[in-house]
Amino acid sequence: MVETKVDASELKGEGDAVKELADFLKDKTSADVTVDGQKITVKGEGEAVGKKYVKVLIKKFLHQHELKDTFRVVMDKDDTLKVNERRLYEEE
Repeated sequence: MVETKVDASELKGEGDAVKELADFLKDKTSADVTVDGQKITVKGEGEAVGKKYVKVLIKKFLHQHELKDTFRVVMDKDDTLKVNERRLYEEE
């Protein structure tokens, strides 16, 4: 059994994006996807729930919802995938 955790807390300002992301992951991986507040857990068998593939799926979700310019996916220190807001600095 493989378990991948996703911290989507920074998506909270985007409406139902966390629930939509969980549904998207469930459709694509056919795994057991649970949502606890802003945290998503994907449990299942095989490479479909591996961290690399889940990261690709999250990037695909952000692209489809036109959020890829605002958010990015990084690996957190405790092996959690985290959706971070991009820090864009304006050039002077």
